[in-house]
Amino acid sequence: MGYRQLTQAQRYQIFAHRDVGLSQRQIAQQLGIHSSTVSRELRRNSGAKGYEPAQAQRYSDQRRRSVWKWTKQLPSLINTVAARLREEWSPEQISGFMAPLMGIGVSHQWVYSLIWVDKAKGGDLWRHLRQPKRRSKHRAHAKSAGLGKIPKRVGIEHRPPAIEKRLTIGHWEGDTVLYGHKQAGIV
Repeated sequence: MGYRQLTQAQRYQIFAHRDVGLSQRQIAQQLGIHSSTVSRELRRNSGAKGYEPAQAQRYSDQRRRSVWKWTKQLPSLINTVAARLREEWSPEQISGFMAPLMGIGVSHQWVYSLIWVDKAKGGDLWRHLRQPKRRSKHRAHAKSAGLGKIPKRVGIEHRPPAIEKRLTIGHWEGDTVLYGHKQAGIV
């Protein structure tokens, strides 16, 4: 079984089990984790008032944010990614390309974060993105221009009373559509 961080719920369970007097081994058994995990959790995250799960979660989150990932900070890795960006590769293409080439996998999110950190430092990697945030603006303009709307649309609440009599096939069209009733056995 691989290593997993404790969840906030597990931290509250550790607190509750300790409060009723269970030993670290009993707590570990109840949670389905190793007893050393409980021991380490209590040692790392106990303060002056003892173990508090909310404080323990804050400490854990802070440690995870501040950890230095050596594989993601290699200058050769950053230079390779920057070179591919300058060749107009997408972050998705770069992430698919890196693992077989260098043996280090990077996600497309990491590539994007590298781009935005570079931009904040005055770099130009963001200029090499194929569509730098163009799509969302296009959708907003299209929506405000009324694109995608049916011209001269008449709402269903304004349909003529003759349709309620259902004298022709077209009047039944919306009433005969089956959504998921077949799956539920209601046909």
